[in-house]
Amino acid sequence: MTPLALALVLAAAVLHATWNLIAKRSGGGAGFVWLTFACSAFCYAPLALGTWLVVRPHLTGVDWMFIAGTSVWHVVYFLLLQRGYRNGDLSVVYPLARGTGPLIAALAATAFFGERPALAGWIGIALVLGGIFTFAGDPRRLIGAHGKGVGYALGTGVMIAIYTLWDKHAVDALAISPIIYDVLGNVGRTLVLTPLARRRRAEVALEWRIHRGEILAVALFSPLAYLMVLFALRIAPVSYVAPARELSIVVGALFGLRLLAEGDVRRRLAAAAAIVAGVIAIAIA
Repeated sequence: MTPLALALVLAAAVLHATWNLIAKRSGGGAGFVWLTFACSAFCYAPLALGTWLVVRPHLTGVDWMFIAGTSVWHVVYFLLLQRGYRNGDLSVVYPLARGTGPLIAALAATAFFGERPALAGWIGIALVLGGIFTFAGDPRRLIGAHGKGVGYALGTGVMIAIYTLWDKHAVDALAISPIIYDVLGNVGRTLVLTPLARRRRAEVALEWRIHRGEILAVALFSPLAYLMVLFALRIAPVSYVAPARELSIVVGALFGLRLLAEGDVRRRLAAAAAIVAGVIAIAIA
């Protein structure tokens, strides 16, 4: 992986863990998610417009199909993630969701995109995934204490794999500008959830009144983090980018330990060390 791609992925990891902590603390539902998408589309519209005027893209029917698809995949992803946070701890839901997605994405990339990671890359992927699932702990205790949260986390991971592979094709093979792609995707996500938001006007109004700051923070940090990933996907294999993103779990674990008072420090520090070692192996592959 090139230094630029690695720098983009690492910066995205910090931002990703930060907005997930904010989302966990807010405990919001569909109204929170809709407001986040709408604010994201509004805040990043000038950047997308400027990019459009510079690159003058000609979007084909296939391009629009991928923009529509990413809108749907991300809506499902956000709703599952919020449900997971309502039913489980950050240090349980976040690692499982982030771990399942890269595992599926990396395997699918080798099967469908013809990517063949070097030995160091495979070792790095294994270390990252091993560290992720070490974070989660004993599966029996995990399911007993966080049954619904675990289910939503695994569903979230599947959606991460789907949108990662989908978006890789869009920004790489189809060469759609990541900025235009993500902002139009946020517009699409807003439209997809608008009928639900209209039926839940009271919930939307309450979310805005109570969690306005959190909504704006997630609206800014989430797209920025993912834009960095999209640019990394243009210059690096998805089988490297997807696992390397999981350094965010180390940051998320530190948030959980220090800010949310979630325990089991030794196991989680060992898991964090495995993830860091894995990212280093991926970086030099």
